[in-house]
Amino acid sequence: MAKTSPKLSWCKIRLGKDLNWWVNETSDKINWDIDGLSVIDPRQAAHMLETLDGLREYGLDDAIVEKAFIPFSIEAKEGKADVKITRSNESVYDADDQHLFLLPDCVDDDSPYADFLDHITKLQVKMLNDTFDFEKDVSIDELEEEIRECHNNDYMEGRAIHAFSEVMDILEYVPEGYSLEEDEDEEKEDDEETYEDIEDLPDDDEDIEEDETMHWDEDDEDEEGYGTEEEDLSDFSDEEEDERY
Repeated sequence: MAKTSPKLSWCKIRLGKDLNWWVNETSDKINWDIDGLSVIDPRQAAHMLETLDGLREYGLDDAIVEKAFIPFSIEAKEGKADVKITRSNESVYDADDQHLFLLPDCVDDDSPYADFLDHITKLQVKMLNDTFDFEKDVSIDELEEEIRECHNNDYMEGRAIHAFSEVMDILEYVPEGYSLEEDEDEEKEDDEETYEDIEDLPDDDEDIEEDETMHWDEDDEDEEGYGTEEEDLSDFSDEEEDERY
């Protein structure tokens, strides 16, 4: 309903002390409650979309992502940390290129944004169970309970949950003791070429055929006529000899 409603045509947003953008005012004051309403900036949107790409092989639905957010573009700066943004017809996936702000479509409890959070939670759990050899598979309830506990702590301390943090808490969730970064590093090491993988290397005991381009140390020494160690050292003064050693 909210995304197709013409009443929501602009928002006024401010940059908070936490360096996140929060909504101060909307054109639709009846349906939209601005208390704790946040908006994802272009930089955050780019990072979120890049992370979401990792869930494509597990069934990421672009339509659900598109419906979850309402794109806005900057109309005017109204102060040092205040900006007015207006509705845009661009795709959510153009957020980085078009410098779009993404407002979660969360007017109702059963909203497109809530559907999006449920969707990526299921995919994240599926990805984790496919990636790691757990003794017991991670469940959706387990992931939601752990994240909910962290959010409750923020609420108790009077901090609102920003939409970007809410999404990334899901996309970056791994059970305690595991790390997706370590798994990526292991994959990179496995991909690196080793000597065993290189063909046509000569065996250690295989004789190498000599040709006229090859020079050996003994031949070079005979040709240049190097003397004994005592004779070589006699060319240095006492001071030079001390410096050499």
